[in-house]
Amino acid sequence: MATTSTLAIRPTVAPRLPSATPAYDPSMLDSENNILRLYFAQLDNFTQSLLASDGGRFISNPYGAFSDYTSQTTTANTATLMQLTTTDFSNKVSLDTSKIRVVNAGIYNLQFSVQIQNTDNAQHDVSIWLRQGNDGGSSTDITGSTGFISIVARKSAGAGNEGHGIFGWNYYLSMAANDYVQIYWSTTNAAVTIHTYAAATGPVRPSTASVVATLSFVSAL
Repeated sequence: MATTSTLAIRPTVAPRLPSATPAYDPSMLDSENNILRLYFAQLDNFTQSLLASDGGRFISNPYGAFSDYTSQTTTANTATLMQLTTTDFSNKVSLDTSKIRVVNAGIYNLQFSVQIQNTDNAQHDVSIWLRQGNDGGSSTDITGSTGFISIVARKSAGAGNEGHGIFGWNYYLSMAANDYVQIYWSTTNAAVTIHTYAAATGPVRPSTASVVATLSFVSAL
């Protein structure tokens, strides 16, 4: 959807200085000083591109890791924003009301996983897709991003017998500065939820996040 602006890091090349003349020549010295001045200017530009606040992304790659620990419901056959409420790690990638937002333009790798539960006696379907936007314009569904999965029916009545599964995949996204990406879902039956589970015993194991998502910078090119 968005085009990526590029910041070129131009490698420096050592100048070829002319050979010294047998006798002192002020014009020759001035010429060599100018050559060296241009070379040091190239070095300054290189370090600025590499280390400055914008160019520093080539060393300190932006990333963000986000999650949610609530059970999420929806109405059947309704596009619903998948909630992300917790920031686990963040470096120039932030969370804003379930929008994963970037500071710098570039190619990013989005990965996510979703814990889904079905309390119905029949199998039901879930669609998951991506929407990208910028505060300066409207958001748009990303063509080709929909994943289509089926959730098994519950085994029997009672807690702990629900049908469930964890699903996830990843995408490369071209994002402009201040772009955001959102994860949407729908299901054919409201008995299907995005679910969180508490820590458990037998064996002892930690809680389960309902949604986990990461966005990592790949390249500015």
